[in-house]
Amino acid sequence: MHRHAIRNGVLIGQDEALVPVTDRAVQSSFSVYEALRVVDRHVVHLDDHITRMEYSASAIGLALPDADWQTWIDMLVAADDIVDATMRITVYGTAQPLAFITWQDLLTYPDEYYDTGIAVTTFHGERFLPTCKTGNLLLSYLALEDAHSKGAFESLLVDREGRVLEGSRSNFYLIRGNVMYTAADDLVLGGVTRKSVLRAARQLGLETVMQAVGEDELLAGDTMFISSTSMAAMPVTKVDGHDVSCDIGLVASICALVRKWEIE
Repeated sequence: MHRHAIRNGVLIGQDEALVPVTDRAVQSSFSVYEALRVVDRHVVHLDDHITRMEYSASAIGLALPDADWQTWIDMLVAADDIVDATMRITVYGTAQPLAFITWQDLLTYPDEYYDTGIAVTTFHGERFLPTCKTGNLLLSYLALEDAHSKGAFESLLVDREGRVLEGSRSNFYLIRGNVMYTAADDLVLGGVTRKSVLRAARQLGLETVMQAVGEDELLAGDTMFISSTSMAAMPVTKVDGHDVSCDIGLVASICALVRKWEIE
């Protein structure tokens, strides 16, 4: 199937979704983006994604085009008869900002990731402008490649103070007793799914403390999990090659609520 894309409100072939490599803004990754989940032709939490993109763009001084994002997305959904998909909005801050909307098959993961948990590694490094979702992804790329080289699914980023802030492409949580710990909002990307996770925790009777845990706490036997738009909530059962305990059922309950609220 010949797929389409949107460029500044115009329907084009996906192979035409190109940027000029000689442009300084492109060379410097002066861009913001959002990854969207489309379920049954409906874009999940679109308003939240656009709000975050506007914040990210404002924080780095990138002017977004005057866009009707819903109309542009609907145009693409209709053109390619999209039912379920992972969609991406990318805006480059060139002289005339270039906004692209592209899509691929819905990103999903094996059931075993949720049933038995995933392995993670740790990686020392801090994202530049951590509260913004920008095109500066080198640290995340290196961390994830390191995890994959060790047979792990995700990498947890540890800052200079030894705090575990987030994953290379996810938010991170640790549950100890009846308390869930996660890094403060000014230290990490305010994930759209993270809002649902915090809501689910409240509904399940957990207290949330916005405080990053130390790297030395990861093997203490507490329940850990990660979240993102594509993952929802995924349990962690191995850290740096060491097996760790995890209340899979509790994480599954959080995951179920996150997915439920996507279609309400």
